[in-house]
Amino acid sequence: MSLVQSFDSAAEPRLADLGGKGASLVTMTQAGMPVPPGFVVTTESFDSFVSESGIAEEIVTELGALNPDDVAEVDEISARIRRRLTDSEVPEAVRSATKTAYDELAAACGGEVPMAVRSSATAEDLPDASFAGQQDTYLWLTGYAAVTEHIRQCWASLYTSRAIIYRLKNNIPDEGLSMAVVVQKMVNAKTAGVAITMNPANGDRSKIAVDASWGVGESVVSGLVTPDNVLLDKITLQIVHEHIGEKHIELVPADGELAEREVPADRAEIRCLSDEELTAVATLAKRAEKHYKCPQDIEWALDRDLPDGENLLLLQSRPETVHSSAEKKTEKESDTAAKPAAPAAASTGGIDLGSITASLMKKSG
Repeated sequence: MSLVQSFDSAAEPRLADLGGKGASLVTMTQAGMPVPPGFVVTTESFDSFVSESGIAEEIVTELGALNPDDVAEVDEISARIRRRLTDSEVPEAVRSATKTAYDELAAACGGEVPMAVRSSATAEDLPDASFAGQQDTYLWLTGYAAVTEHIRQCWASLYTSRAIIYRLKNNIPDEGLSMAVVVQKMVNAKTAGVAITMNPANGDRSKIAVDASWGVGESVVSGLVTPDNVLLDKITLQIVHEHIGEKHIELVPADGELAEREVPADRAEIRCLSDEELTAVATLAKRAEKHYKCPQDIEWALDRDLPDGENLLLLQSRPETVHSSAEKKTEKESDTAAKPAAPAAASTGGIDLGSITASLMKKSG
C-alpha cells in the first residue's frame, strides 16, 4: 500500500486504503466521470503516524471501557485523543509523500489553487452505515501548510465525541479503524446541489430527485437554504414534479473562506438549473448508479470557471442508505417469517417533503 494515491492512479481503489469517500472518487475518475483532480492520503499514512507516535496504544486504552452514555467522559477522552493527534510529529515519509502529491496536483492545476481537504473514514459510506458527516471537511485552503494542517485535523476528527458515540452505539469496532484524507481542487460553483437516484420520500427507484441552489453546495447540504427540488422520471428524464425553493442566500468564496451573499429576488425566484443542465445532472446520477449497481446519493456542481456544457462536475457519490437499509430489513423479516413478499405499493410520483435533504432528515430522525 502507498502513502498517497492520486485520483487518476491505475491502482485498485481499495476501501481499506482510501476510505469510502476516497475510494469512490478514485473509482469515479477511473470510470471516466468528470471528477475534480486530487489525491488521497491513505490509511497507511494514518496508521504509520499513530503507530510511530505511540498514539495507537493510548487510543485502545482510552476507549477500552468507555460508556457512550457518559457524555462528559466521552468529551474528556475525545479532547485528549485529538490533542495528541494534532500535536504529535508526522513521520518524514508521510510528509515527503504528501508534499510530492501536493506539488504534482498544483502543477496539474497551473499553480497553487484553493483545495478541499475531506476526511474519508473506512467505516464511512457503507450501505449499512449512514456515516456521512461524522468527520470533518475543510474548504478553500491555499498552500501546502494549510493543507497539511487540516489533514491532521481530519485525522483527529475520527475521535470527536460525536464520532466515538456513533461507533459505540452502532457497534462499529475501533479495532482496525483508520482514516484516509482526500485532497481535491476546489470547484468555483455557480450552481450546486445533490441528487439521489430514487424518490427519497417513498423509495421509488423509477425516479431521480435533484436539489439545487446558487453558489457552493454546502448551502444545500447544511440546510442553509430551501433549494429547488425537481423529481424526474429515470427513463425519460422528463420532469414529474418541481418546487422552486427560496434560494435567498448563496455561498461564495471570499478571502479563503465561504461567505454568505444575498441573492437578488429575480434570481432567487427562478429555477437555478436550465432544462439542459437538469438533464445533465440526472444523467450523471444515472451513470453513477449504473456503475455501482445500487441507488446513489451524489453531490455535484457547475464550475463557473469552465465552459457551459463542460462544467458539470461530480464531487461525491455514495450508496443511498435510508431506503436501501429499510428494504434489507424488510427482506430479512420476510425471510424469517417465511411469508411471500407483499406487492409493491404504487408510487404517487410526487415529493411532498420539499427536498432530498428534508426527506432524508425526516426518515433518519
